[in-house]
Amino acid sequence: MITLIGMGSGTPGSLTAQGLAALQGADRILGAKRLLATLPEGCTGNRQALYKPDEILACLAAHPDEEIALVYSGDTGFYSGASQLLPMLRAFGISCRVLPGLSVPGLANGHSHAFHRALRGRTGARGTFWTWREVMYAVAARLDPDSYRRLATGVFAEMVLAGITSVGEFHYLHHPPTGRYSDPNEMGRALVLAAADAGLRLTLLDTCYLDGGFGAELNEVQRRFTDGDADSWAQRVDQFDVDGSRVRVGAAVHSVRAVPAQQIPVVAGWARRRGAPLHVHLSEQRKENEDCLAAHGCTPTQLLDSRGALGEGTTAVHATHLTEQDIALLGGSGTGVCLCPTTEADLGDGIGPAAALAAAGSPLSVGSDGHSVIDALAEAQAVEAGQRLSAESRGHFSTGEQLAAATAHRCLGWDSGRIAAGYRADLVALALDVGSLNGTYVNREPVDM
Repeated sequence: MITLIGMGSGTPGSLTAQGLAALQGADRILGAKRLLATLPEGCTGNRQALYKPDEILACLAAHPDEEIALVYSGDTGFYSGASQLLPMLRAFGISCRVLPGLSVPGLANGHSHAFHRALRGRTGARGTFWTWREVMYAVAARLDPDSYRRLATGVFAEMVLAGITSVGEFHYLHHPPTGRYSDPNEMGRALVLAAADAGLRLTLLDTCYLDGGFGAELNEVQRRFTDGDADSWAQRVDQFDVDGSRVRVGAAVHSVRAVPAQQIPVVAGWARRRGAPLHVHLSEQRKENEDCLAAHGCTPTQLLDSRGALGEGTTAVHATHLTEQDIALLGGSGTGVCLCPTTEADLGDGIGPAAALAAAGSPLSVGSDGHSVIDALAEAQAVEAGQRLSAESRGHFSTGEQLAAATAHRCLGWDSGRIAAGYRADLVALALDVGSLNGTYVNREPVDM
């Protein structure tokens, strides 16, 4: 009898309780020398540095009556050298069992503003979203391509450490304070280089930003964001060549307050013609709704719908303050919604109608947005927590539904998010030796409750 045990990244912390019990009960433990040296206390079986299939088969033949454990880095259920050994064991009729670690699809960060990470710990004073925005603008005013790349590399590396394998970067910091860079996409290239440095797949959501509000002039900092009009935005983005295996360019309407209604179809049309994701900030603040009603006599959702900007290729970010008609328009059109509950809590935005949106037909995703926290699983859990607080009842999204929101790469244009044939092998092995998991299912034998 041989038991194949997954060790995730190759550390004892990735062992399940069942995996650890099998190791402690084994007469003989096989594996790479590095892995054998890291085994926890209580693993007293004879250790042999064997990992090649023919060596393992010979060992089994020499010790037919022993309980043998074989440790692999990776996850024996999905990715590791075990994939070569298992067919041979079956061919020889050798009894075996597989105890994988806990692996999930790589996590997706649907909404990021990398430069907002510089604000962490610096915006705790009283105020509103609008007073916070002034502090954010002060950071935007200082960045150049070099400092932007350094900052973004650190942010993206933090995402990788949190198990995130792709990010949607909502990028509108395009130009220098005066004039233009010789390469009009130099700030975007800084983000591409940062993602490559960190080992993160990137969807650069190049953002059209034209006005300082409904009919309002741009302020000094906002002038860094604008291309003048949507056609000029499209011309600049068309010049942006990227490595399509690791980077994709999508489009974004910053918001209905920052892009005049007659310009929205240009951006939406650009995205549709290229099959690219289209994202838009939507109804994050009540003031945006009030100003849109005053300017256009309709809600931001209704305005986007009238300009052909809703649909399955579109993701509305936040969607916090919606009418029942808004929810029906978003769900009925298949428009996705990216929720950013830790940022929405940090900024005092409110709690969006996530459950109603999902029921109406909107696929949900999550994002870390301003990066007060970078943890896609925490964002998904916070979506559920927010619904409990607003509805005063429990259980709006199952664990599977929360994981689906945290792995929603589709909103970024990537075929990831499932452990299945044909999907990208973006896999994350979770550490199981953290204190927060003590007493949970993964760290003990299952029992009847």
